[in-house]
Amino acid sequence: MATTKKTTKPAAKAPKAAAPKAPRATKKAKPAEPALDLFAEEPAKPAAKAPKAATTKAPKAPAKPKAAKAPAKAAEPTTTNVTFRIRAEVGSKVFLAGSFNGWDPTDKPMKDAEGNGVFTCTVALPKGRHEYKFVINGAWCADPECTDWVSNDMGTLNSVKVVD
Repeated sequence: MATTKKTTKPAAKAPKAAAPKAPRATKKAKPAEPALDLFAEEPAKPAAKAPKAATTKAPKAPAKPKAAKAPAKAAEPTTTNVTFRIRAEVGSKVFLAGSFNGWDPTDKPMKDAEGNGVFTCTVALPKGRHEYKFVINGAWCADPECTDWVSNDMGTLNSVKVVD
């Protein structure tokens, strides 16, 4: 690790040393021979002090905002809230099961909020194609209002919801 740190510091020193060279270039123009001495002094004196503070401060400030922005952008468009609805007898026990919850028949309970037999459940789904079924009082049912169905390994149909 110490080797990596030393390698990183000289790389940062080169750009910082270039800026101080411009004022010293006028001194180089007068005596031709001292140019070699100035070149040897620059990496040892000015570059060793100034770039350490600059390289430590510059990467830290930009790194934090970039890291904070990336997850926020990725989290927002990756899921969409989808509300599933089905009509069943008032007082029924209704659940939503699908490819998005491992087909667990009790993981997503649906609620009849108005007491009129319309059960709903809202799920955050990622983009893509999702198969699902309703479990009403223990019986698996495809969504009768969904026009996109596929056959499954059980010899029945699964409803399909595509999230764009």
